[in-house]
Amino acid sequence: MGEQVRVHGEVDGGFGPVADAFRRNFARHGEIGAAVAVFDGDRPVVDLWAGYRDRKRKVAWERDTMAPVWSSTKGMTAFVVASAVSRGLLDYEAPVAKYWPEFAANGKESITVRQLLDHQAGLAALDRTVRLTDMADLDALAVTLAAQKPLWRPGTRHGYHPITAGLYQGELIRRVDPAHRTLGRVFAEDFAAPLGLDFYIGLPEEVSLDRVATLSATEGLDVLRYERDVPVRIGVQLYAKRGLSFQALNSPQVGAPARATRREFLSVESPAAGGVGTARSLARVYGAAAGGTGELPIDEAVLARLATAETANDVPAADLVLLTDSRYHLGFRKSCGSFRFGSDKRAYGTTGYGGSFGFADPATGLGFGYAMNRLGMAVLDDVRSRNLREALLRCG
Repeated sequence: MGEQVRVHGEVDGGFGPVADAFRRNFARHGEIGAAVAVFDGDRPVVDLWAGYRDRKRKVAWERDTMAPVWSSTKGMTAFVVASAVSRGLLDYEAPVAKYWPEFAANGKESITVRQLLDHQAGLAALDRTVRLTDMADLDALAVTLAAQKPLWRPGTRHGYHPITAGLYQGELIRRVDPAHRTLGRVFAEDFAAPLGLDFYIGLPEEVSLDRVATLSATEGLDVLRYERDVPVRIGVQLYAKRGLSFQALNSPQVGAPARATRREFLSVESPAAGGVGTARSLARVYGAAAGGTGELPIDEAVLARLATAETANDVPAADLVLLTDSRYHLGFRKSCGSFRFGSDKRAYGTTGYGGSFGFADPATGLGFGYAMNRLGMAVLDDVRSRNLREALLRCG
């Protein structure tokens, strides 16, 4: 059993089960520091934080503590793309090459925006070695991205694009935005500023790293204590340094996940995996989307499309990279198999490496956000996130 922690924040009546589950995550599941938030439209109904933001458990997790959330960033990026669709700058079903002619090279001329968003483009890894410093030079990076040959026939299968997905989407946004803003800047100006978010895709120099939690890998006996869903097949590829999973997770080369709290990583715009922010900010955006508050620069028709229960294009299927069944829809995850979230199939969101998660539940109008600093090992369904989601379903 873990130590008893003091939980800070507020919970509306009827949402007590979420607070109970949050507290149990510290007692039973090795939580070091974490935050969870739920918004009913634009109104916070759960806003909790507890524990420590450092590995040595010396510095308290505070109300404004942010954390690198890895692929939970993809949800914020998908909202930016949705806003471009709302403005008529993009069409989900149009070829990417319509907006980015050079992208058509090496058999990519028919790949649609939707296929790119839903990990069907076969661009999960790059042939050329790309590092963090290369990612900062967007013009040179665009040449590398455009030249890449698909790893499978686009549209026939899907395989998670852990980092490259955001690079392609970022360049696409830069091409169609009238001011040629980067995706991180669009998010900052059109989403974060109006909603008062503490969430960044590209951390500004003026934001202190003292606000950012230090991540901690789960190692040794803690794996036996806290992890029940270790991805053995992916682990074999990582150990052998070969296979598609290994290639995708190391392309570009951004460094060990536990070392994400460093300026050189967080300052580079990585729209698939480089976001840093609070659980409150994740929940705020998803709450606005689920509740139809009209605060997002996304029209009702596009929001309704994001909430589509199921289409022929996003049925569950074997994921070539994650080596499990998965389901994607317009840049978001949907429930699949035993991995369930939200009240029904309309719910959508994205998980992040280590356990973070944000999602919208259109059936209830609720938005959910969870961030932590102990990195779990589950491919999709971290037990701590699952405990909180299941508790939320018991509320109301």
